[in-house]
This record gives sequence, C-alpha cells and structure tokens, in this order.
Amino acid sequence: MKITVNGIPLEVECDRADTAVDVLRDGLGLTGAKAACRTGACGACTVLVDGTPNASCLLPATAVEGREVITPEGLEHPVQRAFAAHDGLQCGYCTPGFVMAAAAFADRWRAEHGDVAPPRAEIAAALAGHLCRCGAYEGVYAAVAAACAGDFDGAGGGASPEPARVEAMDKITGRARYSTDIRHEGQLEGVIVRSSLPHARVVSISGHQVDLLGEDRTVRYVGQPIAAVAAPTRREALALAEAVEVRYAPLPHALDGTPGGPAVWKPDERANAPSSSESLCFPGRWTDVNLRGPFTFLSRRGRTAERRLAAARETGDPRLTGGTFTAAAQSHTAMEPHACVARWDADGDLHLQMSTQMVVRAAEHAAQHWNLPRDRVHVAAEHVGGGFGGKMGLTDEAVAAAELARVRKAPVRVVLSRAEELACGGNRPGARVEISMLTDDDGHLAALGVDAYGRGGLAVSSMVASLARMVYGRAPRRLRDFDVLTNTPPGGPFRGPFAPPLLWALEQTVDDVAHRRGEDPIALRRRWDGNRKRQALYGWAERLPAWTGRPATGSQTGRYRRGVGVAAGAWQYMVDPATEVELAVEGDVVVARTATQDIGTGTRSVMAAILREELDLPAERVRVEIGMSDARHGPMSTGSRATASVGPATRDAARRLRAAGGLADGRRVVGRRRADRLGYLTPFPVHGNALGRGLAGSVHVTEVEVDTLLGRIRPLRVWGGIAAGRIYSERLARSQCEGGIVQGIGYALHEERLIDPVSGAVLTTNLEDYRIPGIGDCPEIEIHFEQEGWDHVNGGGVGLGEVSTVGVAASVGNAVHNATGWRPHDLPIRPDRLLEGLLEGPSR
Repeated sequence: MKITVNGIPLEVECDRADTAVDVLRDGLGLTGAKAACRTGACGACTVLVDGTPNASCLLPATAVEGREVITPEGLEHPVQRAFAAHDGLQCGYCTPGFVMAAAAFADRWRAEHGDVAPPRAEIAAALAGHLCRCGAYEGVYAAVAAACAGDFDGAGGGASPEPARVEAMDKITGRARYSTDIRHEGQLEGVIVRSSLPHARVVSISGHQVDLLGEDRTVRYVGQPIAAVAAPTRREALALAEAVEVRYAPLPHALDGTPGGPAVWKPDERANAPSSSESLCFPGRWTDVNLRGPFTFLSRRGRTAERRLAAARETGDPRLTGGTFTAAAQSHTAMEPHACVARWDADGDLHLQMSTQMVVRAAEHAAQHWNLPRDRVHVAAEHVGGGFGGKMGLTDEAVAAAELARVRKAPVRVVLSRAEELACGGNRPGARVEISMLTDDDGHLAALGVDAYGRGGLAVSSMVASLARMVYGRAPRRLRDFDVLTNTPPGGPFRGPFAPPLLWALEQTVDDVAHRRGEDPIALRRRWDGNRKRQALYGWAERLPAWTGRPATGSQTGRYRRGVGVAAGAWQYMVDPATEVELAVEGDVVVARTATQDIGTGTRSVMAAILREELDLPAERVRVEIGMSDARHGPMSTGSRATASVGPATRDAARRLRAAGGLADGRRVVGRRRADRLGYLTPFPVHGNALGRGLAGSVHVTEVEVDTLLGRIRPLRVWGGIAAGRIYSERLARSQCEGGIVQGIGYALHEERLIDPVSGAVLTTNLEDYRIPGIGDCPEIEIHFEQEGWDHVNGGGVGLGEVSTVGVAASVGNAVHNATGWRPHDLPIRPDRLLEGLLEGPSR
C-alpha cells in the first residue's frame, strides 16, 4: 500500500484487518499516536489524514492508502509551543493526540475569525473526543486560546518561550518513549489468559506457555491471571489465548457481601489476602467469613465517644446528626495501560521496562520473586503515562512478561487492553460510611462516630474511618474500619487512599451541622479545626465573592439552580529519608541521577530548576536522568512524597558540588535528603516511607448549576486552597492541583465501576461505559497556595497531589445541597439519584 507519512512517500505492508495506528506504530515505528483505548473514545491515537483529525485506532489501514498522514512526530505548529509554555500536559500520554486536534482547530478558527482567542465552549467542543486522566485541561484551554490568538507564531514565539517542564517537547511531539512504545529485535507480544469464573479451582490448562497460578490452583475473581502466551504479533497472541482450554471445578462465590455467604478466603488462607492499603496490612479480627474488623487503633477516647452518642440516640437529642453515605469503586485507568517489556540476558540478569510508580520497589520485588540478587534485576521507567496509585510493586503484566521471556528466550511485551485495565488494573475500593456527630450546647464537636465498610474485593486493610483521626481537633471519636470481602478484583490505593469516601461523609455531615445551627459552614469549620495551616485557607475562602454571594440553601425554584459548597481536607506529610541524588559533571553539563520516576508530577523539572538556581546554569547545561532502578536510591511516586524527598536532596547535591570546587569535568558528588529539624513521627522508615510532622491542608469551594429537569449537575467554578508549604514550581503545582480537582469531580459525578451481580464480571470495560471527565466537564479552576507553617521541614514544602483532590467530591455534594435543599448520600451523584432525591424532598 502506498501512503505519504509526514511528507515522505512510503510503501508499507498491511493486512485488511490492520488499523492505521498499528501500521504507524508497529510497521513504521512512529509511536506518537497512542493506542490507549482502541474504541475511539479517548483521542490519544489522533493523526491528521489530509489535514483532518482521525482516530487512527478505528481507521482501517486500507482507508489511508494514497492519502497524506501527519503523525505527532511530523507536526510543526505553534500550538505545540503553546502546550509546552502553558503546561497543557502532565504524564503526556494523551498529549500528542490533543495537540493534533488542537492544531487543526486553531488553523480553522484563525481562518474564520482571525487572531482572537476562542471561548472555552468552542475549545471544549473541538476537543470533546479527547480524554486526559491527569486532568490537565486548564493548561489545554490556555494553550489553545493562546495559539489561536497568535501568541506563539514564529520560531521562538510566546511570552514564555521556555517550556514549563523540561520533557514537554518530547511528550508533545511523540518522541518520549513509554513502556508501550518499546520494541527490541525479535520481540514477542504477550497476552494474559484470565479466569472466566469468580471462584473456582483450576483442574487443568492446555495450550498455554506459562502458568501464572499459585500453588492452591484457585481463582477468586473474574479476570484473575491464569496463564500467558506470546507470539510475534498481538493478533496472533490473542488467537493463541483464545485457544487455551481451562477446566474449572467451580466453587461457591460471594459477590454482594451478605453475611454468612461463601468464604472468599478460608481461615487458613486469610494471611494471603492482599492489602488495599498503600503500606502495611493492619490487623483485624474476622467477625464473619467475609467480614473483617473492626480495626479501631486510631480511635481517640472511643468509649467516651460511644457513650455520648448512645445517650444522644436514646434521648433523641436534636444535636445529634449523621447518616449513611456510600461511594462506588473508582477505577484508576491511567491513559497508559499497565505495560512491561521483559528480557533476560545470557548471564541471567532480568531487565524490566515497566510503567511503574516505583522502580526500586519493583526491582526488589522481582528479585524476591525470581530468587535473584538485587543487582541482577534492572527496572526502567523513562516515562510513565500516569499511575494514581495503580502501578505499584511487581504487577501481573510484569510477571507474565518475564515468565514468557524466560520460556521463549526472547524479549516479550505485555500491554493490558483497556478492558483489562478497567477490570483488573486497580480501583479505589467502594465504601459505606455510617457517621454520627454530636455537638454540645456551644456548638462544639462533642463526639464523633464513624463505622466504615470498605469494599475492596478480595483485598483487606481498609482505613476509611481511621482517617477521621486527622481532622477537627481532639474531640472523642470512635473510629471502626471493616472489610467486606467479595470475589471481585482487589482494590488498591488511589490518589489520597481512603480519604475521599471519608470526607464525602464527614464534610457533608459538618455542613449539615452548620445548616441546622444557622451558622456559616466556613465559620463552623474555623471554630472546630485545630489545623493552624488551614485557618488561613478559611479566611481566603470566606472572602471569595462566590461564597459571600451564595444563595440561601433550598431557596431557589425553577429548572436551573445555582449552589456553592465548601469542604476541607487533610493529608499526611510523607517523605523518603533515604533519598540520594548523584551529580556528575560531563563536559560542561551537570547530570543528576536518582532512582525515582516521573508519572506526570514534574519531578524532572523540579530537580532541573533547583540545579539551575543553585549553580546558576542555563537549561542546556543541566540534564536529569531518572527512571532507572540502578541509580542512587530515590522515592516512590506515591503518597505525595516525591518532591519533598528529591527537592532537598538535589539542593544538597548542588551545594556539595559547589563546595567541591565547581563544575570540573568528571567530578561526582552525592546529595542526601537530610532530616527535618524536628525529626519524624515514625522512629524508622517503613517501605521507604517516614511520616513527617504536620498535615497538609485544603479547602475547596465549588459552584455548580443543577438542572432539576434532567438531573444534570454542571460544575461551573472551583476554588482550591492548598496549605502545603513551599511551592517548588508554581506552574507544575497548579497543574497538579487542577488535575486533582478534575479527578474529584469525576468521583463525584461520573465514575462508577459496575459488576454483574450474577457472573462477577466487571461491566464497565470501556471509556464510554466507564466515564471519566472530559475537557467539557472541566470547570474554571483557581488555585491559591498558603506557603507558611512548614519551616521545620527540610526544603520548606510537602506534597500536594493527594490533598488537592480528597475533599472535592464533598464540596460538590454540599453545593448540590445548597442549590436544592436535598442532601446527596451516594456517589456518584447520578441524574436518576438527583431526580429521585428531589421528588422525595429535602428531608432525606
């Protein structure tokens, strides 16, 4: 077939079943177009065909014969510089597709309207087929508007010609290589064979190449890996996987958590249950075959709290309020699916190119799994297309790839499909939260009770209730966490683990107390909240015109009603105290290396900016190399610890280099993350993590419009106040916080993983059935930073990725209540739930 690609006439071989994205990626090695969903729902594979944007995953390869195709690698357009300057990206996996569509729109807009910025609605309509899981939409809006206005015309163009992040142009042009893009000579494609039953003993498997089952030969959820196969192409591998025969002996299964149902784990198997927590598996007794708990360790004067609450219930005390709140499971579904390329050296070393949030821990786990010395395992993650907590440790695709590579004696790549990603790639566990709150005569918090039932599938260690220890002073509180086990995929940590469902219940109940007392909700929180860092945020929030001009709750009539809600949030300050950064002077360039990874948070850029500032160097004389497990120890990209760990270590390294005599070729120094002035709360690190002193704080104010006819809720504006100390890079920090708000809106209004109640299969296995926010769902966002109060921290700042999202859903719920007088209790706030609630009236 003859085709012109990026101006070059080519002849390529293709099958009638091939899509354009496969020919471009596998046939021509042009990986800028990403096959992220293969259903045309995300836009990551967009290319220009005769100047028109097309989803190349749906386009038959034969349809481009004789036509001109431009891929991200071949585009030259002002919109690219605009995206770099306005930081219209984070992990960057979706970015080339956005840029291709934005370039076509900008050309069309300017031809029709001249050099004027289009309104947000026009940009949203043009990019409606594109998804960014990181939520970098505010930067996209700004970039497209600036490009349309002509701000980036010319070779250097733009008021800010320097990119906001050092790798921006590599991601924008498709040059950045992710694990899905790696291809070695002789590489095979691997596919995982998964269980079709929710609980069974596997009697036999035939037609497979490697076995992935444990010794007990038992599967406990639909989708659990059983075996794997590999072939020269994915199509051939899928055919082999389809031909694998698995014989099962079905076992009784539990899908709804009903007491007394079939056991997910027998008593002698319970120690094998995975943890849905980011850290250790906390102890808990089993009160039923599938009910674990309560875990009460973090209660404070729990018996006093229970005594007060019981007395209030018995007497019908009007000062007692609360209710039951639920939250659906939320799928991680990063735009780059889980992916690994594995190869074994002749001398027995294992190389894993992984999409991971922890190159060091992944290498450690791989060494343990294959009984190898740690220095014989090498994990690389040059670019990672998002993670959000779902890419931790030695994941299934890495085990499958390495086992296949060992057996087939060739490199093997395993990439999860979007259906696999949504079903088995990780999820924030669902939760049911029963909350009781009692105030005294003066309106102070007298007692708090939280019973939280985490639904993490076959995983345990939910900590939803326990996080209520972090907020609203030292009032007595009885906090009880339970795990409800089912034969469904295991839950795991997701950006701000366990905090969003807790705050969904807690912050709406606080709001309800304020409403009943006739008190300003911010003023009530200010009185209750002992977090000094958050006090300044309350002052900022209560001065916002949207807050001072909010309507009286439930006072509006008519179809469209406006509401404004507030919610506070908190997150632990975490750090990896063993972090080291090595600087090597190579010619006239300073190269920084540490074993961390960048999942879109901007770690490279933070390190480069510190070096440039400390050493007074231009951008071209600084290079940051991360994503290799063999470098000096670096932090995981989890728990908002990365910047607080690498920032001080990078600064220490730069100052050591100066002290050693400066930039002499060949000179090497190592900087360390020195301890904080007051030390840490934990006496020693656990899994590379120390708990620092202090809590990061947030206050979110959200304005919504409620359509009472169709049940739709449209977020209009969100103000996010963040108290996390020193901001290392303001533009990147704002982008992180904006993305956290977008993900919080998705949690509040759209995202709901659904499971067939009979078969146990996940039903929401594409990006149409499982809906994450698109650019048109993104409200106008304003971020405010309070940087005081962290002088005791080395570097002066802590993480903000988690605290920027945990309270967003609650602020949406409170805004809906303000608009309608109806209190939502269940996430997501679907149209049917809203309409039913309005019919029932505000008494619920």
